[in-house]
Amino acid sequence: MALRIALYRPEIPPNTGNIARLCVALGAELHIVGEPAFELSEKAARRAGLDYWDKLKLTLHPSWETFSKSNPSDSKLYLISTKGKISYTAPQYGENDVFLFGNETSGLPQEIFQSEIPSGILRIPMEEDCRCLNLSNAVAVIAYEALRQIRRW
Repeated sequence: MALRIALYRPEIPPNTGNIARLCVALGAELHIVGEPAFELSEKAARRAGLDYWDKLKLTLHPSWETFSKSNPSDSKLYLISTKGKISYTAPQYGENDVFLFGNETSGLPQEIFQSEIPSGILRIPMEEDCRCLNLSNAVAVIAYEALRQIRRW
């Protein structure tokens, strides 16, 4: 198995394209949960993903329920949110872990926070003057830390 990056209803095509390219570079899977706010074939997403789309391990899940049931039993699901209390550097990550990121304007819905599935709600520390990071930047920060731990890069 591989590291799994999941996006909940992404809204900005270039962010998703950048994340797709990152997933190919890291050998990670990309999962899109729910309907994105754009067509994945849209030019902006394809341009950001360059010519890597054919190499991308992409899975589309119509809903949170189908996504949550698809996770391997030996994986941990981490929610990434500015509401998190645990620094992304604190957990010990495993090869099959799953990282779920909310969309660009509203993050993750309350129903996901209230589910019993997540192993933790992680945050990326930042100065108080900054509300949040760009989604593709946040994915890169988390993914590289997880792979640093797993592969000892």
